[in-house]
Amino acid sequence: MKYLFILFVLCVCGKQSIAQNDTAKTTPLYTQYPLPQFSILLTDSVTWYTKNDLPKKKKTVIMLFSPDCEHCKHETELIKKNISQFSGTQVVMVTPMPFAKMQEFYEHFELHKFKNITVGRDPKFFFSNYFKVHYLPFFAIYDKNYKLLKTFEGSTRLEDLIKYL
Repeated sequence: MKYLFILFVLCVCGKQSIAQNDTAKTTPLYTQYPLPQFSILLTDSVTWYTKNDLPKKKKTVIMLFSPDCEHCKHETELIKKNISQFSGTQVVMVTPMPFAKMQEFYEHFELHKFKNITVGRDPKFFFSNYFKVHYLPFFAIYDKNYKLLKTFEGSTRLEDLIKYL
């Protein structure tokens, strides 16, 4: 009888831990916390940009991209053409790809012309691991207090992004 009771307790505890894991799988961890500390290498190849460098009192859009991704190129063009919609927002474009490819992308799209766009390389793959990214481009939109408002994965309509700006 004693062994049956122990077996019953173990089964109940095991079921409880499985139920908690199911909840963790449906709610990504990053939705529960503000924008974490990060560091990306800027296009000058010597300057590191961190959360502390973000403008205060502005929303932040983190865009993960690949310089080779056609959808990422398209989204970048849309942002450029509609930059006035992003006037109260800092756009941080991040790639884990090699520095030369990032630099080529930056120059091709003339992103240096936009004060509110920062482009950098994530050599530690921090963002792609943190957000568990499957498709690019990936957008994470944060409010002025760095609280997550919305994420988008893959091609995203500009209208959907603008709703959260």
